[in-house]
Amino acid sequence: MKPKNYSPMEKPISVVTGKFRSSNNNHSNVWFVVPLFILLCFILLCFDYSALYITDTDEAAPSFSDTTQNSVSRESTKDVNLSRLLDDPLPDSCSGRYIYLHDLPSRFNSDLLESCSLITRGTENNICPYLENFGFGPEIQDPDNILLKQSWFVTNQFMLEVIFHNKMKKYTCLTHNSSLASAVFIPFYAGIDMSRYLWGFNITVRDSSSHELMDWLVKQREWSRMSGRDHFFVAGRIAWDFRRQTDNESDWGSKLRFLPESQNMSMMSIESSSWNNDYAIPYPTCFHPSSVDEISEWQDRMRSQKRRYLFAFAGAPRPEYKDSVRGIIIDECLESDDQCHLLDCNYGKVNCDNPVNVMKVFRNSVFCLQPPGDSYTRRSMFDSILAGCIPVFFHPGTAYAQYKWHLPKNHNSYSVYLPVKDVKEWDMKIKERLLEISEERVVKLREEVIKLIPSVVYANPSYGSEGSEDAFELAVKGMLEKIEEVREVMRQGKDGGEGFDDRDDYKYTFAPYEAQVLT
Repeated sequence: MKPKNYSPMEKPISVVTGKFRSSNNNHSNVWFVVPLFILLCFILLCFDYSALYITDTDEAAPSFSDTTQNSVSRESTKDVNLSRLLDDPLPDSCSGRYIYLHDLPSRFNSDLLESCSLITRGTENNICPYLENFGFGPEIQDPDNILLKQSWFVTNQFMLEVIFHNKMKKYTCLTHNSSLASAVFIPFYAGIDMSRYLWGFNITVRDSSSHELMDWLVKQREWSRMSGRDHFFVAGRIAWDFRRQTDNESDWGSKLRFLPESQNMSMMSIESSSWNNDYAIPYPTCFHPSSVDEISEWQDRMRSQKRRYLFAFAGAPRPEYKDSVRGIIIDECLESDDQCHLLDCNYGKVNCDNPVNVMKVFRNSVFCLQPPGDSYTRRSMFDSILAGCIPVFFHPGTAYAQYKWHLPKNHNSYSVYLPVKDVKEWDMKIKERLLEISEERVVKLREEVIKLIPSVVYANPSYGSEGSEDAFELAVKGMLEKIEEVREVMRQGKDGGEGFDDRDDYKYTFAPYEAQVLT
């Protein structure tokens, strides 16, 4: 007999049919429900819930205005990670390597290229042709077959930010989901922007784009995760051009790197400064191979090349710099008869921007002299590496204190170091010192130089490294490691900004490199 308050709505619901069950078949259905319940529990226990949620505790909670956007982002993240779990059971090869490419307003990059005629104020070259072919410039004309056809271009040494951006667009581990990214790349053409205002403009104009960029970046939700310390950008000029330390109108460059927000970011450029968050990566050379086979072919050419000259120098004197050793180098080269080849780049006597002219000299020389120029570094040192010509350095700031992701830590393995602390007191004879080096060591040095070729070239974006990382890949790898070091400090509850943008006043001193001196 049923209770008076009994209602059909209180009948149990079948797990299988979803319909109300009568009490008459309860015992028969329980045998089906029990195993089904056990199976569901097993699935729930095995499922990896971490893949569905963002666990980065460093990211600040979104504001109310971001709620809808973040909701969509979470759903997208769930779908991406669930798909990876179901379709790709292997470990994620991009784990720790994902990079988010910010879509900047066009005024910070593409608009600058469209107005390329304004970039070269104060210079005699038209920069526009150098923007062709991913920033590699026009293909080289080489009727004498000095170079490999279709792999060499007339590349401007200040095009690094354009080249790097185009390479980043093809980066294997690029992600549109910033929550997955280990780093955030800012495609700001800082060098090109500043080149428009280097001559005849006040500091307000020179700094305007820098202020606008920082204002835009800090409003993006990616900034709050690490206060910008996982952000990086690339500049095609030396770092000192972005570190104007005063507001005097006569001082050079912009104040980009001294803006508070910018100090939280990292910058890669063709020459670093004394600050810890500036990193040097190679100048763009004119060799941009499309395959590993092209690199191997060029390396084999340089190994078999007969070298007529003991040493060579390509450049011009710097009489305006009293401490420059260039004048002494040129004088000694001229006195060395047929043992030194001088490529005089002074006042356009020879087009030293044409790689055919440079390679003709360097490939026929055993050693290539690399003194500082307008700054510590010069592209010529990378040209010498391409030619299998052993670089000779006179200051640690030219290479040793710079390209630590791309050149061996053991500098003696690929170069010769003849330090010039004071030109007035320097009475060394370069030719005599180089003749002291045994033939056995010369062969070893040259082989190490030739092995470095893949790591100092920016290959065509279609290039497949196959184990031979190019300059771009090594730079990205190094930057990701630096950012991970900061992230690990923050995981430990410490201040990720401690020492991040400190200045190292000993970086370019001679003392740390005394052991590298040729003996």
